[in-house]
Amino acid sequence: MIIKWLDDAIDDLQALRQYIAQDKPSAANRVAKRILSAVNLLPQQPGIGRPGRIPGTRELIVANTPYIIPYRIRNQSIEILRVLHAAIQWPEEINIRE
Repeated sequence: MIIKWLDDAIDDLQALRQYIAQDKPSAANRVAKRILSAVNLLPQQPGIGRPGRIPGTRELIVANTPYIIPYRIRNQSIEILRVLHAAIQWPEEINIRE
């Protein structure tokens, strides 16, 4: 399976890195690496995430961070939909921009 990052997920990752880097650049890199490492496990274990709050999705909890990655499995790809902070109001649906 291949990993496909959708536009909103890429935007989320860039925004969180910029936000964290304002105070601690090294922490921003560390969090981004943890997110990428977690996502890179998905091709070998696509069902590792819990069932998602939004139908048809799963949620990967990134260890030692407050981030959750909603994703979905489609054909032979894993689509990373968003990178969301666990403390935010969860969206009722995820608009998918590819």
